[in-house]
Amino acid sequence: MTTTQTKSGETKTAEKTDKKTVKPSASYSLTIRLKIQNRPGMLGKVTSRIGEIGGDIGAIDIAGFEDACIIRDLTVSVRDEEHRTELVNALKELEGIQVVHVSDRTFLMHLGGKIRIQNKVPLATRDDLSMAYTPGVARVCMAIHDEPENVYKLTIKRNSVAVVTDGTAVLGLGDIGPEASLPVMEGKAMLFKEFGKIDAFPIALNTKDPEEIIQAVKHIAPVFGGINLEDISAPRCFEIERRLKEELDIPVFHDDQHGTAVVVLAALLNALKIVKKDIGELKIVVTGVGAAGVACSKIIMSAGAKNIIGFDRKGAIYKGRTEHMNFMKDWFAEHTNPSGFKGSIHEALEGADLFLGLSGPGTVDAKDLAKMARDPIVFAMANPTPEVMPEDAAPYVRIMATGRSDYPNQINNVLCFPGIFRGALDCHARDINEEMKLAAAEAIASVVSAKELCEDYIIPGCFNPKVAESVAQAVVKAAIKTGVARKEPKSAFEEMV
Repeated sequence: MTTTQTKSGETKTAEKTDKKTVKPSASYSLTIRLKIQNRPGMLGKVTSRIGEIGGDIGAIDIAGFEDACIIRDLTVSVRDEEHRTELVNALKELEGIQVVHVSDRTFLMHLGGKIRIQNKVPLATRDDLSMAYTPGVARVCMAIHDEPENVYKLTIKRNSVAVVTDGTAVLGLGDIGPEASLPVMEGKAMLFKEFGKIDAFPIALNTKDPEEIIQAVKHIAPVFGGINLEDISAPRCFEIERRLKEELDIPVFHDDQHGTAVVVLAALLNALKIVKKDIGELKIVVTGVGAAGVACSKIIMSAGAKNIIGFDRKGAIYKGRTEHMNFMKDWFAEHTNPSGFKGSIHEALEGADLFLGLSGPGTVDAKDLAKMARDPIVFAMANPTPEVMPEDAAPYVRIMATGRSDYPNQINNVLCFPGIFRGALDCHARDINEEMKLAAAEAIASVVSAKELCEDYIIPGCFNPKVAESVAQAVVKAAIKTGVARKEPKSAFEEMV
């Protein structure tokens, strides 16, 4: 048995997954420098051995020649650290082959950090210095002092987002602290820049006290046009977000909750077009009632769902349950599970139309999916190992989605947050409200045309250039309609910096 921790902070005990079901990934990508005797068949011996071990060769390059040997660099993807060790040891055993060096390409990418601050304007002459800094900058300062709204015109605030964490729920790693969270926060900032043309900066706070986090964010808010809360454990994240939304006049968005929820709804809207079912008539089973599970359930309910049954590690959540509850689970119990179901998840799946997994591996058995209703939809989003593997689910489900990039229908938050913040920043929004989130989900879904829509393509890829712009435009319209926009741009991307 293995114990995993979800982003909601809950522990999940599951049967140990066969590691060989996990495919090699670029996240475990190596560059192996080999000194190979220069005679026929030697390279074939190397590639055959790598294939036998299960490595995935990406490239083979010649790095030089030495002592009747060829120096080659092989780029190879593996499953994990154990697989890496197995592969390297196997190569060391080959006659006529010397392993010179092994580099981890992921660690190399992170050397010195992945982001930096860069000037937008030249600073090469005395005139440049006089305008960018003293004395000329004083006039700009007073323009903002006299008319505070000028801060959006004359500073980085118009295009900046703080990515704020306390490091308590980082990926599937759990509470690893603020310093260890930084590589993830830097990666998030990269995604903001690449997909939304937004300048984002990581803010990792050395406190777990919700009140201290709230006050810290309020103190730094003047610099930023929006706040993206990231990897903060539940249930603390709910209160932190609620308070900041009330006390700040800039958008506050907890991506682990709402980014996931928006993309889940987008995928579901398109899936329902294929199976020809109405969202209001679905029976939905949710595992993992933490930050993402609650937010996904809320947005699906906002879109019309009425029958949701949620499960945590103690079982079904129902009105009147007292064990292992908190204020958000109390809310969930009050607003879901209309029949008061108290049985097991295996029983709940009987007749279900949608299984929504936000928990951990091994939560459901593939045979349980056979009990679901006609044309079942399964969104198994635990990473890196889903609640049920797509290969195992395939005989029983009509539409399958995961959080992984190596299967069709990846439910990835990057489809949401760059565009939703792009739109919010462009109209100087005070908030990101429910109407804006629903508009974002519909915009993401709309990127997949009727001609393209099929079981293996219900959600656009994260590199689709239409996504962020479509989401931003929809968000601006919703912000203006609901009165949270301070200005009305001509187009959502009009004021990109």
